[in-house]
Amino acid sequence: MLENSPAALGPIADYFKVLSETSRLQVLCSLKSGSKNVSEIIEATGLGQANVSKHLKILAQAGIVHRQPQGVSIYYEIVDPLIFEICELVCDRLSIRLEQQTAQLKQLEALRSR
Repeated sequence: MLENSPAALGPIADYFKVLSETSRLQVLCSLKSGSKNVSEIIEATGLGQANVSKHLKILAQAGIVHRQPQGVSIYYEIVDPLIFEICELVCDRLSIRLEQQTAQLKQLEALRSR
């Protein structure tokens, strides 16, 4: 059960702040298929090296991705694949809301054309 004290909700808010940046979501999506190094993430996302490195650092600090050294490269991987279920849940809710708004707009247009 979700406690509503600021002390309990603060870490949840911080977690969602990490997920609130489009570029970070792009980085996460690039890791959905498996671990990648920075060059592979850059190729998959089209983001610049400095940008990818900055977002990977934030994701690692939040405990969302894990750094795994392999030879001269560092590979990043998702710590908990549940993150994608959270994103899917949000996408599904947004899709439903968009469908509802579209239906409401059609109803309004039908009323205006009478």
